[in-house]
Amino acid sequence: MLILASASQSRKKLLENCQIEFIQISSNFDENLIKEKNIFNLTLELSFQKAKSISENIQKISLPEKFNYEYLEILGCDSVFEFKGEAYGKPFDKEEAYTRWKKMSGEFGFLHTGHTLITGNFDSIANIFKITEIIKKTISSKVYFSKLEDWEIKSYIDTNEPLYCAGGFALEGIGGKYIEKIEGCFSNVMGLSLPWLRKNMHK
Repeated sequence: MLILASASQSRKKLLENCQIEFIQISSNFDENLIKEKNIFNLTLELSFQKAKSISENIQKISLPEKFNYEYLEILGCDSVFEFKGEAYGKPFDKEEAYTRWKKMSGEFGFLHTGHTLITGNFDSIANIFKITEIIKKTISSKVYFSKLEDWEIKSYIDTNEPLYCAGGFALEGIGGKYIEKIEGCFSNVMGLSLPWLRKNMHK
């Protein structure tokens, strides 16, 4: 059974569209506890802590009976957008989102997503989760933005979509039409590299 340790709707849709059976449980890990400055290390550590949080509290979670309780895989992910060496998370407000898009217009940046897959067995009798393997990797995709007019940026910001996305844009949403091209994993830009997951999930 796969547990997605994230509240992300984008990651949820990616898994659903690929017909991967899973359940979604938010880890509720406080991201502010991690002070790492290196973007690669930051995304990887956050993804690990999200998955680890679920693994440490699995005995408190009510799992659906249809799943096999013995073998579990917990997937944690975290995305950060890098623009000219600066880490961009979700914009604080519309003003910040607008300022960012003015800079990003006609330019490119990198979407980094940390992935952690914790594999283990849940002993329902002893009520403990025994970790057998931890796989971690940060995957990066290069994103090129269209050259936009000020009114286009303002129109996009007014949809509020940028306020809920790492980097201030959603490839799978309204912001998709402002992306010229992507170098690297396509789904990674939406928060989860499906090719990476396919290679590392238990078959």
